[in-house]
Order: sequence, then C-alpha cells, then structure tokens
Amino acid sequence: MYLNEFAATLAPQDMTGSEEFASLLSSASDLGLPHSPEVRYASRHTVVRGMRFHFSEWGGVDRPPVLLLHGGNQSSHSWDLVSLHLADRFHVYALDQRGHGDSEWNRELDYSIDAMVGDAIAFIADQKMERPIVVGHSMGGRVTLTLALQQPDLVKALVVVDIGPEITVEGAKAIHNFVSHNVEFDDLEQFLDNVEKYDRFRTRAHIARTVKYNMLRRADGKYVSKVDHRRVPTPFAELTLDDVKNLPCPVLVVRGAESNIFAPDAAVRFADALPHGQLATVPNCGHNVHSGNTKGFLDAVGPFLVALA
Repeated sequence: MYLNEFAATLAPQDMTGSEEFASLLSSASDLGLPHSPEVRYASRHTVVRGMRFHFSEWGGVDRPPVLLLHGGNQSSHSWDLVSLHLADRFHVYALDQRGHGDSEWNRELDYSIDAMVGDAIAFIADQKMERPIVVGHSMGGRVTLTLALQQPDLVKALVVVDIGPEITVEGAKAIHNFVSHNVEFDDLEQFLDNVEKYDRFRTRAHIARTVKYNMLRRADGKYVSKVDHRRVPTPFAELTLDDVKNLPCPVLVVRGAESNIFAPDAAVRFADALPHGQLATVPNCGHNVHSGNTKGFLDAVGPFLVALA
C-alpha cells in the first residue's frame, strides 16, 4: 500500500489541492522559504525505454527547464522544497529514477549509472526540453556528470551536489550501512528514530512529513523502503578529474560543509579541474545538502540558475 498520492494514469494530476501539498507548505513556512502563491505542481508518468517513470512537474511551460536528479535510495520528492521555490522562474522536472520512488522497477535489475544516463537522455527528449540545466545529488550527480560528458550539447549547465570524482571510503560505507540496515520496519516511528540520528540537520517534524515518500506498507503489514533492494550493488562508473576537464558548460559544485563523503580538498580539486567551474560550500548540513539546509542550498544555487536563465 502506498502512503503517498500520485497520478493513477498517464494524465497529469494537480497536486496543489492535496494534503501532501499543504504539508509541504508547512515545511516551507517553518524554514522561511519564499514561493509564489500560485504554483503549478503536477504528478505525472511517462513511458520511455520500455519503462514507466514517475515525475513531479512544477512551474510554467514557457520558463527555462531544470531537471532534478535525486540521490540513491531517495526519490523526486527529496527536491520538493527546492522545486516549490524555483517554480515561479523555472519549469522544473523532478524525476523518480528507475527502481526509486513511484517509478517502475527494472526487470533486468540494471541500475548502473549508464542505464540511468540513458533514462535521463530519453526523458529529456520525451519532454522536449531545450538544453535544460541539470541538477544532480550524489548518485544523481554522477548521472548528471556522465550525461554531460556523453552529450555535452544536450545541457546548458550543471549543478553537482556533494559528489565528485573523488569521494571518501568512510562516507560511502556510512551511507551503505544506513541503507542496508533500514529496509523494513514494524513501526514507522522506528524508522523516524533512525533517520533522526543519521540526518541531524533536519527536524523530526520535517522528516515525519516526508516519510510517506520513502516507505510503503507491504501486505504483511511491515513498512519497507520504496526502492528496489533486489538490485546488485554496482560501483560507480570510473570518473576522473581528467574526464571533467572536457566539460564545456558552466558547472556549480555544491558541497555540504559537514559532508562525510565529499572532502573539502576533493571539492576544490573538482571545481578547479572544470573549465567553467565554481564551488559553493553550504553551512550547517552534511551530504544531503538540499534537505539539511534548504535555504542555504537555495542561496548558493539561486544566483547561478538565475544568471543562466
């Protein structure tokens, strides 16, 4: 049983009258995040490459396109507060990547970066986006970088959030341990306890408002994380500082000041290797920058996006 609401067919479903949207507005108010009072927000599905993908669509169709790609074991809803804020200036697409959120699970269990890059390229074509700005966090950041390296003319600019060619082994292990030990629960409160300990930058109330996007209820009554855990772990595709020297577009590298996976010196080396790179460090957050300090993230990213629009 799903705990969240989303479109039941390929027809878009307006979400602005839903309880979920009201909950999102409460979080935005708590965090002091400005947004337009008239927001277009729809739950949608499309079929590309033989798979059904769910995505959230925000803002007017005549505005510059922005594609948001979430991190591993997350979903498009990790971007909801960001999308709400950006919707008055951009046409925002937040995609549930294969095996995540409300998108279809892959029959062949192919969850490689290359497969996700293929999905993103097909989705951009399916939605007729003209050179979108692509924003990717963690796993989504790897997808973003690989996409731009494979098809540099397809994108206008990139925002790469708390990931780069060099990551710490300790941080990667910490993420893996959290994910592998938080698969199923008898009680959602137990999951909330674990997330609160792991992500100390978000309030429990904020975490509770978003838990419906991360869990579903199985037929036996247990709550399970809403991601395909059948997938065989695959290492990220090899990516080096020499590779990113070939990126022709503007790139903003965003690091959480207390990230345990993306070290300060690695972030500097990454930004310096880019032909048109900038580095922004967001205080009071760890790896999950845009949820740990959403206002700080928007303060860092907003001027970069507006300058490109």
